[in-house]
Amino acid sequence: MRGEAKPQPGLDASRLTPHASLAGLSKGTLDKLAKLNIASKFDLVLHLPLRYDDETHLYPIKDAPAAREVLIEATVVETDIKYRPRRQLVVHLEDGSGVVTLRFFSFYGSQVKHFEAGARIRAFGEIRHGFFGAEMVHPRYRVVEEGAPVAEALTPVYPTTAGMGQDTLRKLIVRALASEKLEDTLPDALLKQYKLPAFRDAVTFLHHPSPDVAQQDLQDRTHPAWRRMKFDELLAQQLSMRVHQQKRRGVGAPALRPKGTLVSRLLKDLPFQLTGAQQRAVAQIREDLSKPHPMQRLLQGDVGSGKTVVAAVAALQCVENKFQVALMAPTEILAEQHFRKFSGWLASLGIDVAWLSGSTKKVAKKQTLTDIASGKTPVVVGTHALFEDDVVFNNLGLAIIDEQHRFGVRQRLALRLKGTQGAQGAAGASDVSAQPHQLMMSATPIPRTLAMSYYADLDVSVIDELPPGRTPVTTKLVSDTRRDEVIARVRDACAAGSQAYWVCPLVEEIEAEDTAEDKKPKPARKPGRAGLEALQLKAAMETYETLSAAFPDLKVGLAHGRLKSEEKSAVMGAFQRNDVQLLVATTVIEVGVDVPNASLMVIENAERMGLSQLHQLRGRVGRGAAQSACILLYRTPLSLTARERLKIIFENTDGFEVARHDLRMRGPGELLGARQSGVPLLRFADLSADVDLLDAARDAAATLLTENPLAAKAHLDRWLSGRGEFLKV
Repeated sequence: MRGEAKPQPGLDASRLTPHASLAGLSKGTLDKLAKLNIASKFDLVLHLPLRYDDETHLYPIKDAPAAREVLIEATVVETDIKYRPRRQLVVHLEDGSGVVTLRFFSFYGSQVKHFEAGARIRAFGEIRHGFFGAEMVHPRYRVVEEGAPVAEALTPVYPTTAGMGQDTLRKLIVRALASEKLEDTLPDALLKQYKLPAFRDAVTFLHHPSPDVAQQDLQDRTHPAWRRMKFDELLAQQLSMRVHQQKRRGVGAPALRPKGTLVSRLLKDLPFQLTGAQQRAVAQIREDLSKPHPMQRLLQGDVGSGKTVVAAVAALQCVENKFQVALMAPTEILAEQHFRKFSGWLASLGIDVAWLSGSTKKVAKKQTLTDIASGKTPVVVGTHALFEDDVVFNNLGLAIIDEQHRFGVRQRLALRLKGTQGAQGAAGASDVSAQPHQLMMSATPIPRTLAMSYYADLDVSVIDELPPGRTPVTTKLVSDTRRDEVIARVRDACAAGSQAYWVCPLVEEIEAEDTAEDKKPKPARKPGRAGLEALQLKAAMETYETLSAAFPDLKVGLAHGRLKSEEKSAVMGAFQRNDVQLLVATTVIEVGVDVPNASLMVIENAERMGLSQLHQLRGRVGRGAAQSACILLYRTPLSLTARERLKIIFENTDGFEVARHDLRMRGPGELLGARQSGVPLLRFADLSADVDLLDAARDAAATLLTENPLAAKAHLDRWLSGRGEFLKV
């Protein structure tokens, strides 16, 4: 359908309840509006056009400009339905200056009646000149009386969905604009400060812009009216998160003051010194934990920067205060990595660390659950199993969530609510936590603009330096035609005593990349997720067999997502002990694998992977003192997007720089994990282009909440009424 588009990113349509302002509309219309995230008249006001058609000027047929859509008015001379080479409706029009043919390949029988001889037709479309003369294919048209006025403003084309025509949407939006209160929520002083137009003027203009406006300004969303919409959206987001932060500070939490004993012993026993960045993060977290309201801090750092030991220090501060700690990771491999490290560090301190995952045997799980509920187990590490109903903590004081963007909002909230189940803490009833403290970790560095926008209610600690002794990883781009050279490189590395990974990733396009250079035929239908995993496993097993035959003197291992947990642990354990020299793996090793002796990685089909995943995989090598390399094997021809991704990962080893490019290329959804979290993405603002507006909205939010809380509330009610907060946890 002309003008059809995917709905703007936002809430799950099934959770929208129609507002009373839409009373009178049919259920079918309400259902279609819900698919567009429209649940009230004001949502209609904010349903802004994708683009505009200029129907303000009538062109004679012979003078109509080429390569653009134009409006013509002419009389029907003849109408015919032809059946060769395919069924089509052909209408011949003339206006005294020339003749044009309207051609419809999809039409209803009733449409033929519109084109009776002598009828006056106004058609909008692009006139093309071919073998049969001037013609319009599937133009938009209507029957008019002679002298009917033309539009005085550009015609909006809205995002829509199947069954919801543009005319219907336009009528609904016109009614909403006429009936809704569009007074400003912001004080005049603020509008003057940031040179913003009035809200009513801006939104009305965007729905019906004058024909003399620069279309490029509308298309690029740089017009002052667009800037007002983007500012208001960013301001609502900033206000929402600041209000959420204020509410959090009003909730009780155990004040876990530093005791020093266990933490000092751990730092003394470690075979390395904390870096300056780690020490700063530790100091910030220790101070937060000592306060009587829940810490909500994001600890971010590049792969291999040492976040786990910082988390261990935080855990010990909690244990010193007789409270429990839960550490949750999204995969068993990552969770096991944390379990091994915590167990190794804390065993000498006399602290037991429990393990809990979906694969934990029934008898062992029952005993673990009993120990957690009684408080006997101070630290528990696990996967999604930690927030299951049968897991009851005695007094959970700290929840640590690694790779937090991989968990959904409900999952993170479920773990936080475990803190309300416990009995009193060691210090008495007054120390019982309403919520545990929360430390979230991410090895995906978050660009500044993304952190300012979506993590504004969090305190952020950044580990921006690697531990000493680490060597930078050299990245090499190698065509698949040179595979034999790569195999020889792997043989030499393993023969010299090093170990290597050979990664066979899930072969799935990151996005549609139909460019002039993409000459390979596209399959008519992509396989489902299970099918893709089967293809990935097949590729990994074939590679395993090939490399095992190529390296008879080496022990080659295979790790993939369909292995049983104990089998996966056995393979990874053998690789860590150097009983396996070459590990063929799927992307299960993307996070949580720490083998310092592994100095070489080969990644198949690198051109089809995202920047973040490539950077994460590359981070599995370079963890020791040996010079390390990551070889990206790619197949030609490369699309423009794939070529750009490979160029970026080749030129940049800094995770923050890689993440900045990832944000520019793909938007915030992937970095936020928005598909899993339910976090609505910005509809109007662009974090890469509107940094100045984000800065302004951030400052304005602080000013409004302090100096004009009524205006802040009015603005939030307008933009988020019925939608909840932008971030829940």
